[in-house]
Amino acid sequence: MSDRIRVLLVDDHALVRAGLTALLDAHPRIEVVGEAADGDQAVELTENAEPDVVLMDLSMPGTDGVTATRELLVRRPGTQVLVLTSFSDRNRVRDALAAGAIGYLLKDSDPQDVVNGVIAAARQGSPLDPRIARTLLTEGTVGPPPALPPLSPRELDVLRLVARGMANKQIGRALGISERTVKVHLGNVFRRIGVQDRTSAALWARENLQQ
Repeated sequence: MSDRIRVLLVDDHALVRAGLTALLDAHPRIEVVGEAADGDQAVELTENAEPDVVLMDLSMPGTDGVTATRELLVRRPGTQVLVLTSFSDRNRVRDALAAGAIGYLLKDSDPQDVVNGVIAAARQGSPLDPRIARTLLTEGTVGPPPALPPLSPRELDVLRLVARGMANKQIGRALGISERTVKVHLGNVFRRIGVQDRTSAALWARENLQQ
C-alpha cells in the first residue's frame, strides 16, 4: 500500500459518489482514484486503478455489489472491499461477507465512521457497524459454542484485539510479537472457535469474551 490509501467508489447515485469523494479526498491520507456506477464498472476499474480499498454499494442496476465483490477479488485478491449500503438485513450482510467483503457499514453512519472504516479496511481490519454486529449476533450468524474452547492466553489476547478491529500488524506491535506469529495464532483461533474469517471471529469474541 502506498502512503495514501487509494479508494474506488462504487454507487449508482452520482450525488452519493460526489459526497463521498469530497469527504474522503479531504483526508490527507486518502485519495479517491475512481468512481463506478455499477458492478461491471467496479470490476474493470479495480483492475485499472488498483485501489487499496473499494467502497461498495450492494443494490445497483446490472451486476450487484455482492457479485462484483466476488469477481473483483478473483481478479485482484489484494483489494479490500468495504460495503457501504442502506441494507442491514442478515441475508445481505451474510452474502457480502461470504463474497469476501472485509467490513460492512451503513449509509446513515457518521461521516467520520466512514473515514475510519476506510483506514481500518486498508490495514486489513474489519470495520463493522455496531447495528450490523447486533443483527448478526441476535439472529445467530455466529452462535456460542457449547463450551468455551481451550484458547491460550496469547490467543485470547489476539482475539480480543481482532474484536477491536485491529489489523495483524497493529496486533503484533501491541503484543510485541511478529505479524507472522499473529497469523499463526489467528489460524489456531479460527479452528478452535469454528469460524473461517476475522469478521466472524470478531463477532464471536464480542458475544463470548469479556473485553
